[in-house]
Amino acid sequence: MLKILKYSFYDLMRSRWSYVYFLFYLVLGFVLLFLNNDLSKAVITLMNIIIVLVPLIGTIFGVMYYYNSKEFTELLLAQPLKRSTIFLGQYFGVAGSLTLSLVLGLGIPFILYGLFRSDAIFNFVLLLVIGAFLTLIFTALAFNIALSNENKIKGFGYAVLLWLFLAVIYDGLFLLSLIIFEEYPLDTFSLAATMFNPIDLSRTLILLKLDISALLGYTGAVFKKFFGTDLGLIVSLAVLLLWTVLPVQRLAFKAKRKDF
Repeated sequence: MLKILKYSFYDLMRSRWSYVYFLFYLVLGFVLLFLNNDLSKAVITLMNIIIVLVPLIGTIFGVMYYYNSKEFTELLLAQPLKRSTIFLGQYFGVAGSLTLSLVLGLGIPFILYGLFRSDAIFNFVLLLVIGAFLTLIFTALAFNIALSNENKIKGFGYAVLLWLFLAVIYDGLFLLSLIIFEEYPLDTFSLAATMFNPIDLSRTLILLKLDISALLGYTGAVFKKFFGTDLGLIVSLAVLLLWTVLPVQRLAFKAKRKDF
């Protein structure tokens, strides 16, 4: 698997889109630090961008890489290699290259700025960790969708629809449900609904660690009571890890039983 991972990783790192992705975050980091003297404000701005952009890029790159390397994958399937080894190697190669571009692109300007002398270092590291989780999660979901759909147009359509649902539509349905059932106790429902969406969970964690839970409105107090504690942080990161592991396991399961 390591050889396939290295091939997929270096193949994507040679792609111009990986450099564009890296340069985008590099320029964004320098611009935010130039415009904001307060590092916390820069982290908030980055959160708003990362929460939406990282899942979209992970989804598109995952689907695009699977379909573009389909002929090479079929060649590998003819070799005495485990199917799970081939697809997991490709997945970790894609997810690893995207994560590296994100971490280096944002890390370089913030290190040069003097991040280690700032009190906001924990918030920034948490932002990078969440960005890495979102990359792993949505790349795995994209591979699952592509593996389940031979038609490229359907695969791209389902992948974009999944991102659109989790990034935009889910929030609207969540808020609508809070309005409709406002007379009922919704503390448990709010926590469960947040954990069922990795994007919402990531946004909530960052806002609470920045101590601006008032921006969460009605559910701010509930989230702060749970997510604001160390136990809440651990549980939330564990849920993000579960969001990563389950799609990866399904990817390996689906690859073993798919008829190529």
